[in-house]
This record gives sequence, C-alpha cells and structure tokens, in this order.
Amino acid sequence: MKKLYTHENRMIIFNLKNVMQGEGIKSMVMNEYSSGGAGDLATFDTWPELWIEDDDQFDRAEIILKNIVLNTCGDDWFCRGCQEKNDASFKLCWRCGHSI
Repeated sequence: MKKLYTHENRMIIFNLKNVMQGEGIKSMVMNEYSSGGAGDLATFDTWPELWIEDDDQFDRAEIILKNIVLNTCGDDWFCRGCQEKNDASFKLCWRCGHSI
C-alpha cells in the first residue's frame, strides 16, 4: 500500500477516492477524522491521506491524479445529447449524463 495524496480538506480526498473507485483502483483514506496537529506532530502531518491498496495500480493512480491536478484548464464541450455546455473537467454531461 502506498500513499498517493494528502490534503487538508477531506472532501477533496474523498472526491479523489471516488475518482479512483470509478477507475477500478481500490484506495482507502487514512487520518479521516483528524482535526489538526496532535501532540508533537505538525498540522499537515495529520491531514487526511489517500492510499492506493494495490502497489501495482499506484503508477496508474498517479497518472490519473496528475491529470486531475494539472488539467485545471481545458476546452469546454457541448453535449451531443442535450447540447448543454459542460466544463472541461466533466466526462459526463452534468444535465443528462451523456458521455463526451
């Protein structure tokens, strides 16, 4: 098991966990209920962490993560099903669920 990512906002960690699950990559969240520094630990040492359960899937998970983090801008697209404008980060139309 390897740590993929950590962030102070646990909602971001759980969103990434959902993305990994959608890609068929098993992961788990550590420090889920942490509320900051504990004892002699720095606050960021207790942030929620996303761990990939299967080491063989880590490289693929890392590529997915980099695409999410680095793909903050891109071209919006229009749904072929309902013609709704969608942000580049969406793979499915937010309105009707049709894929890119």
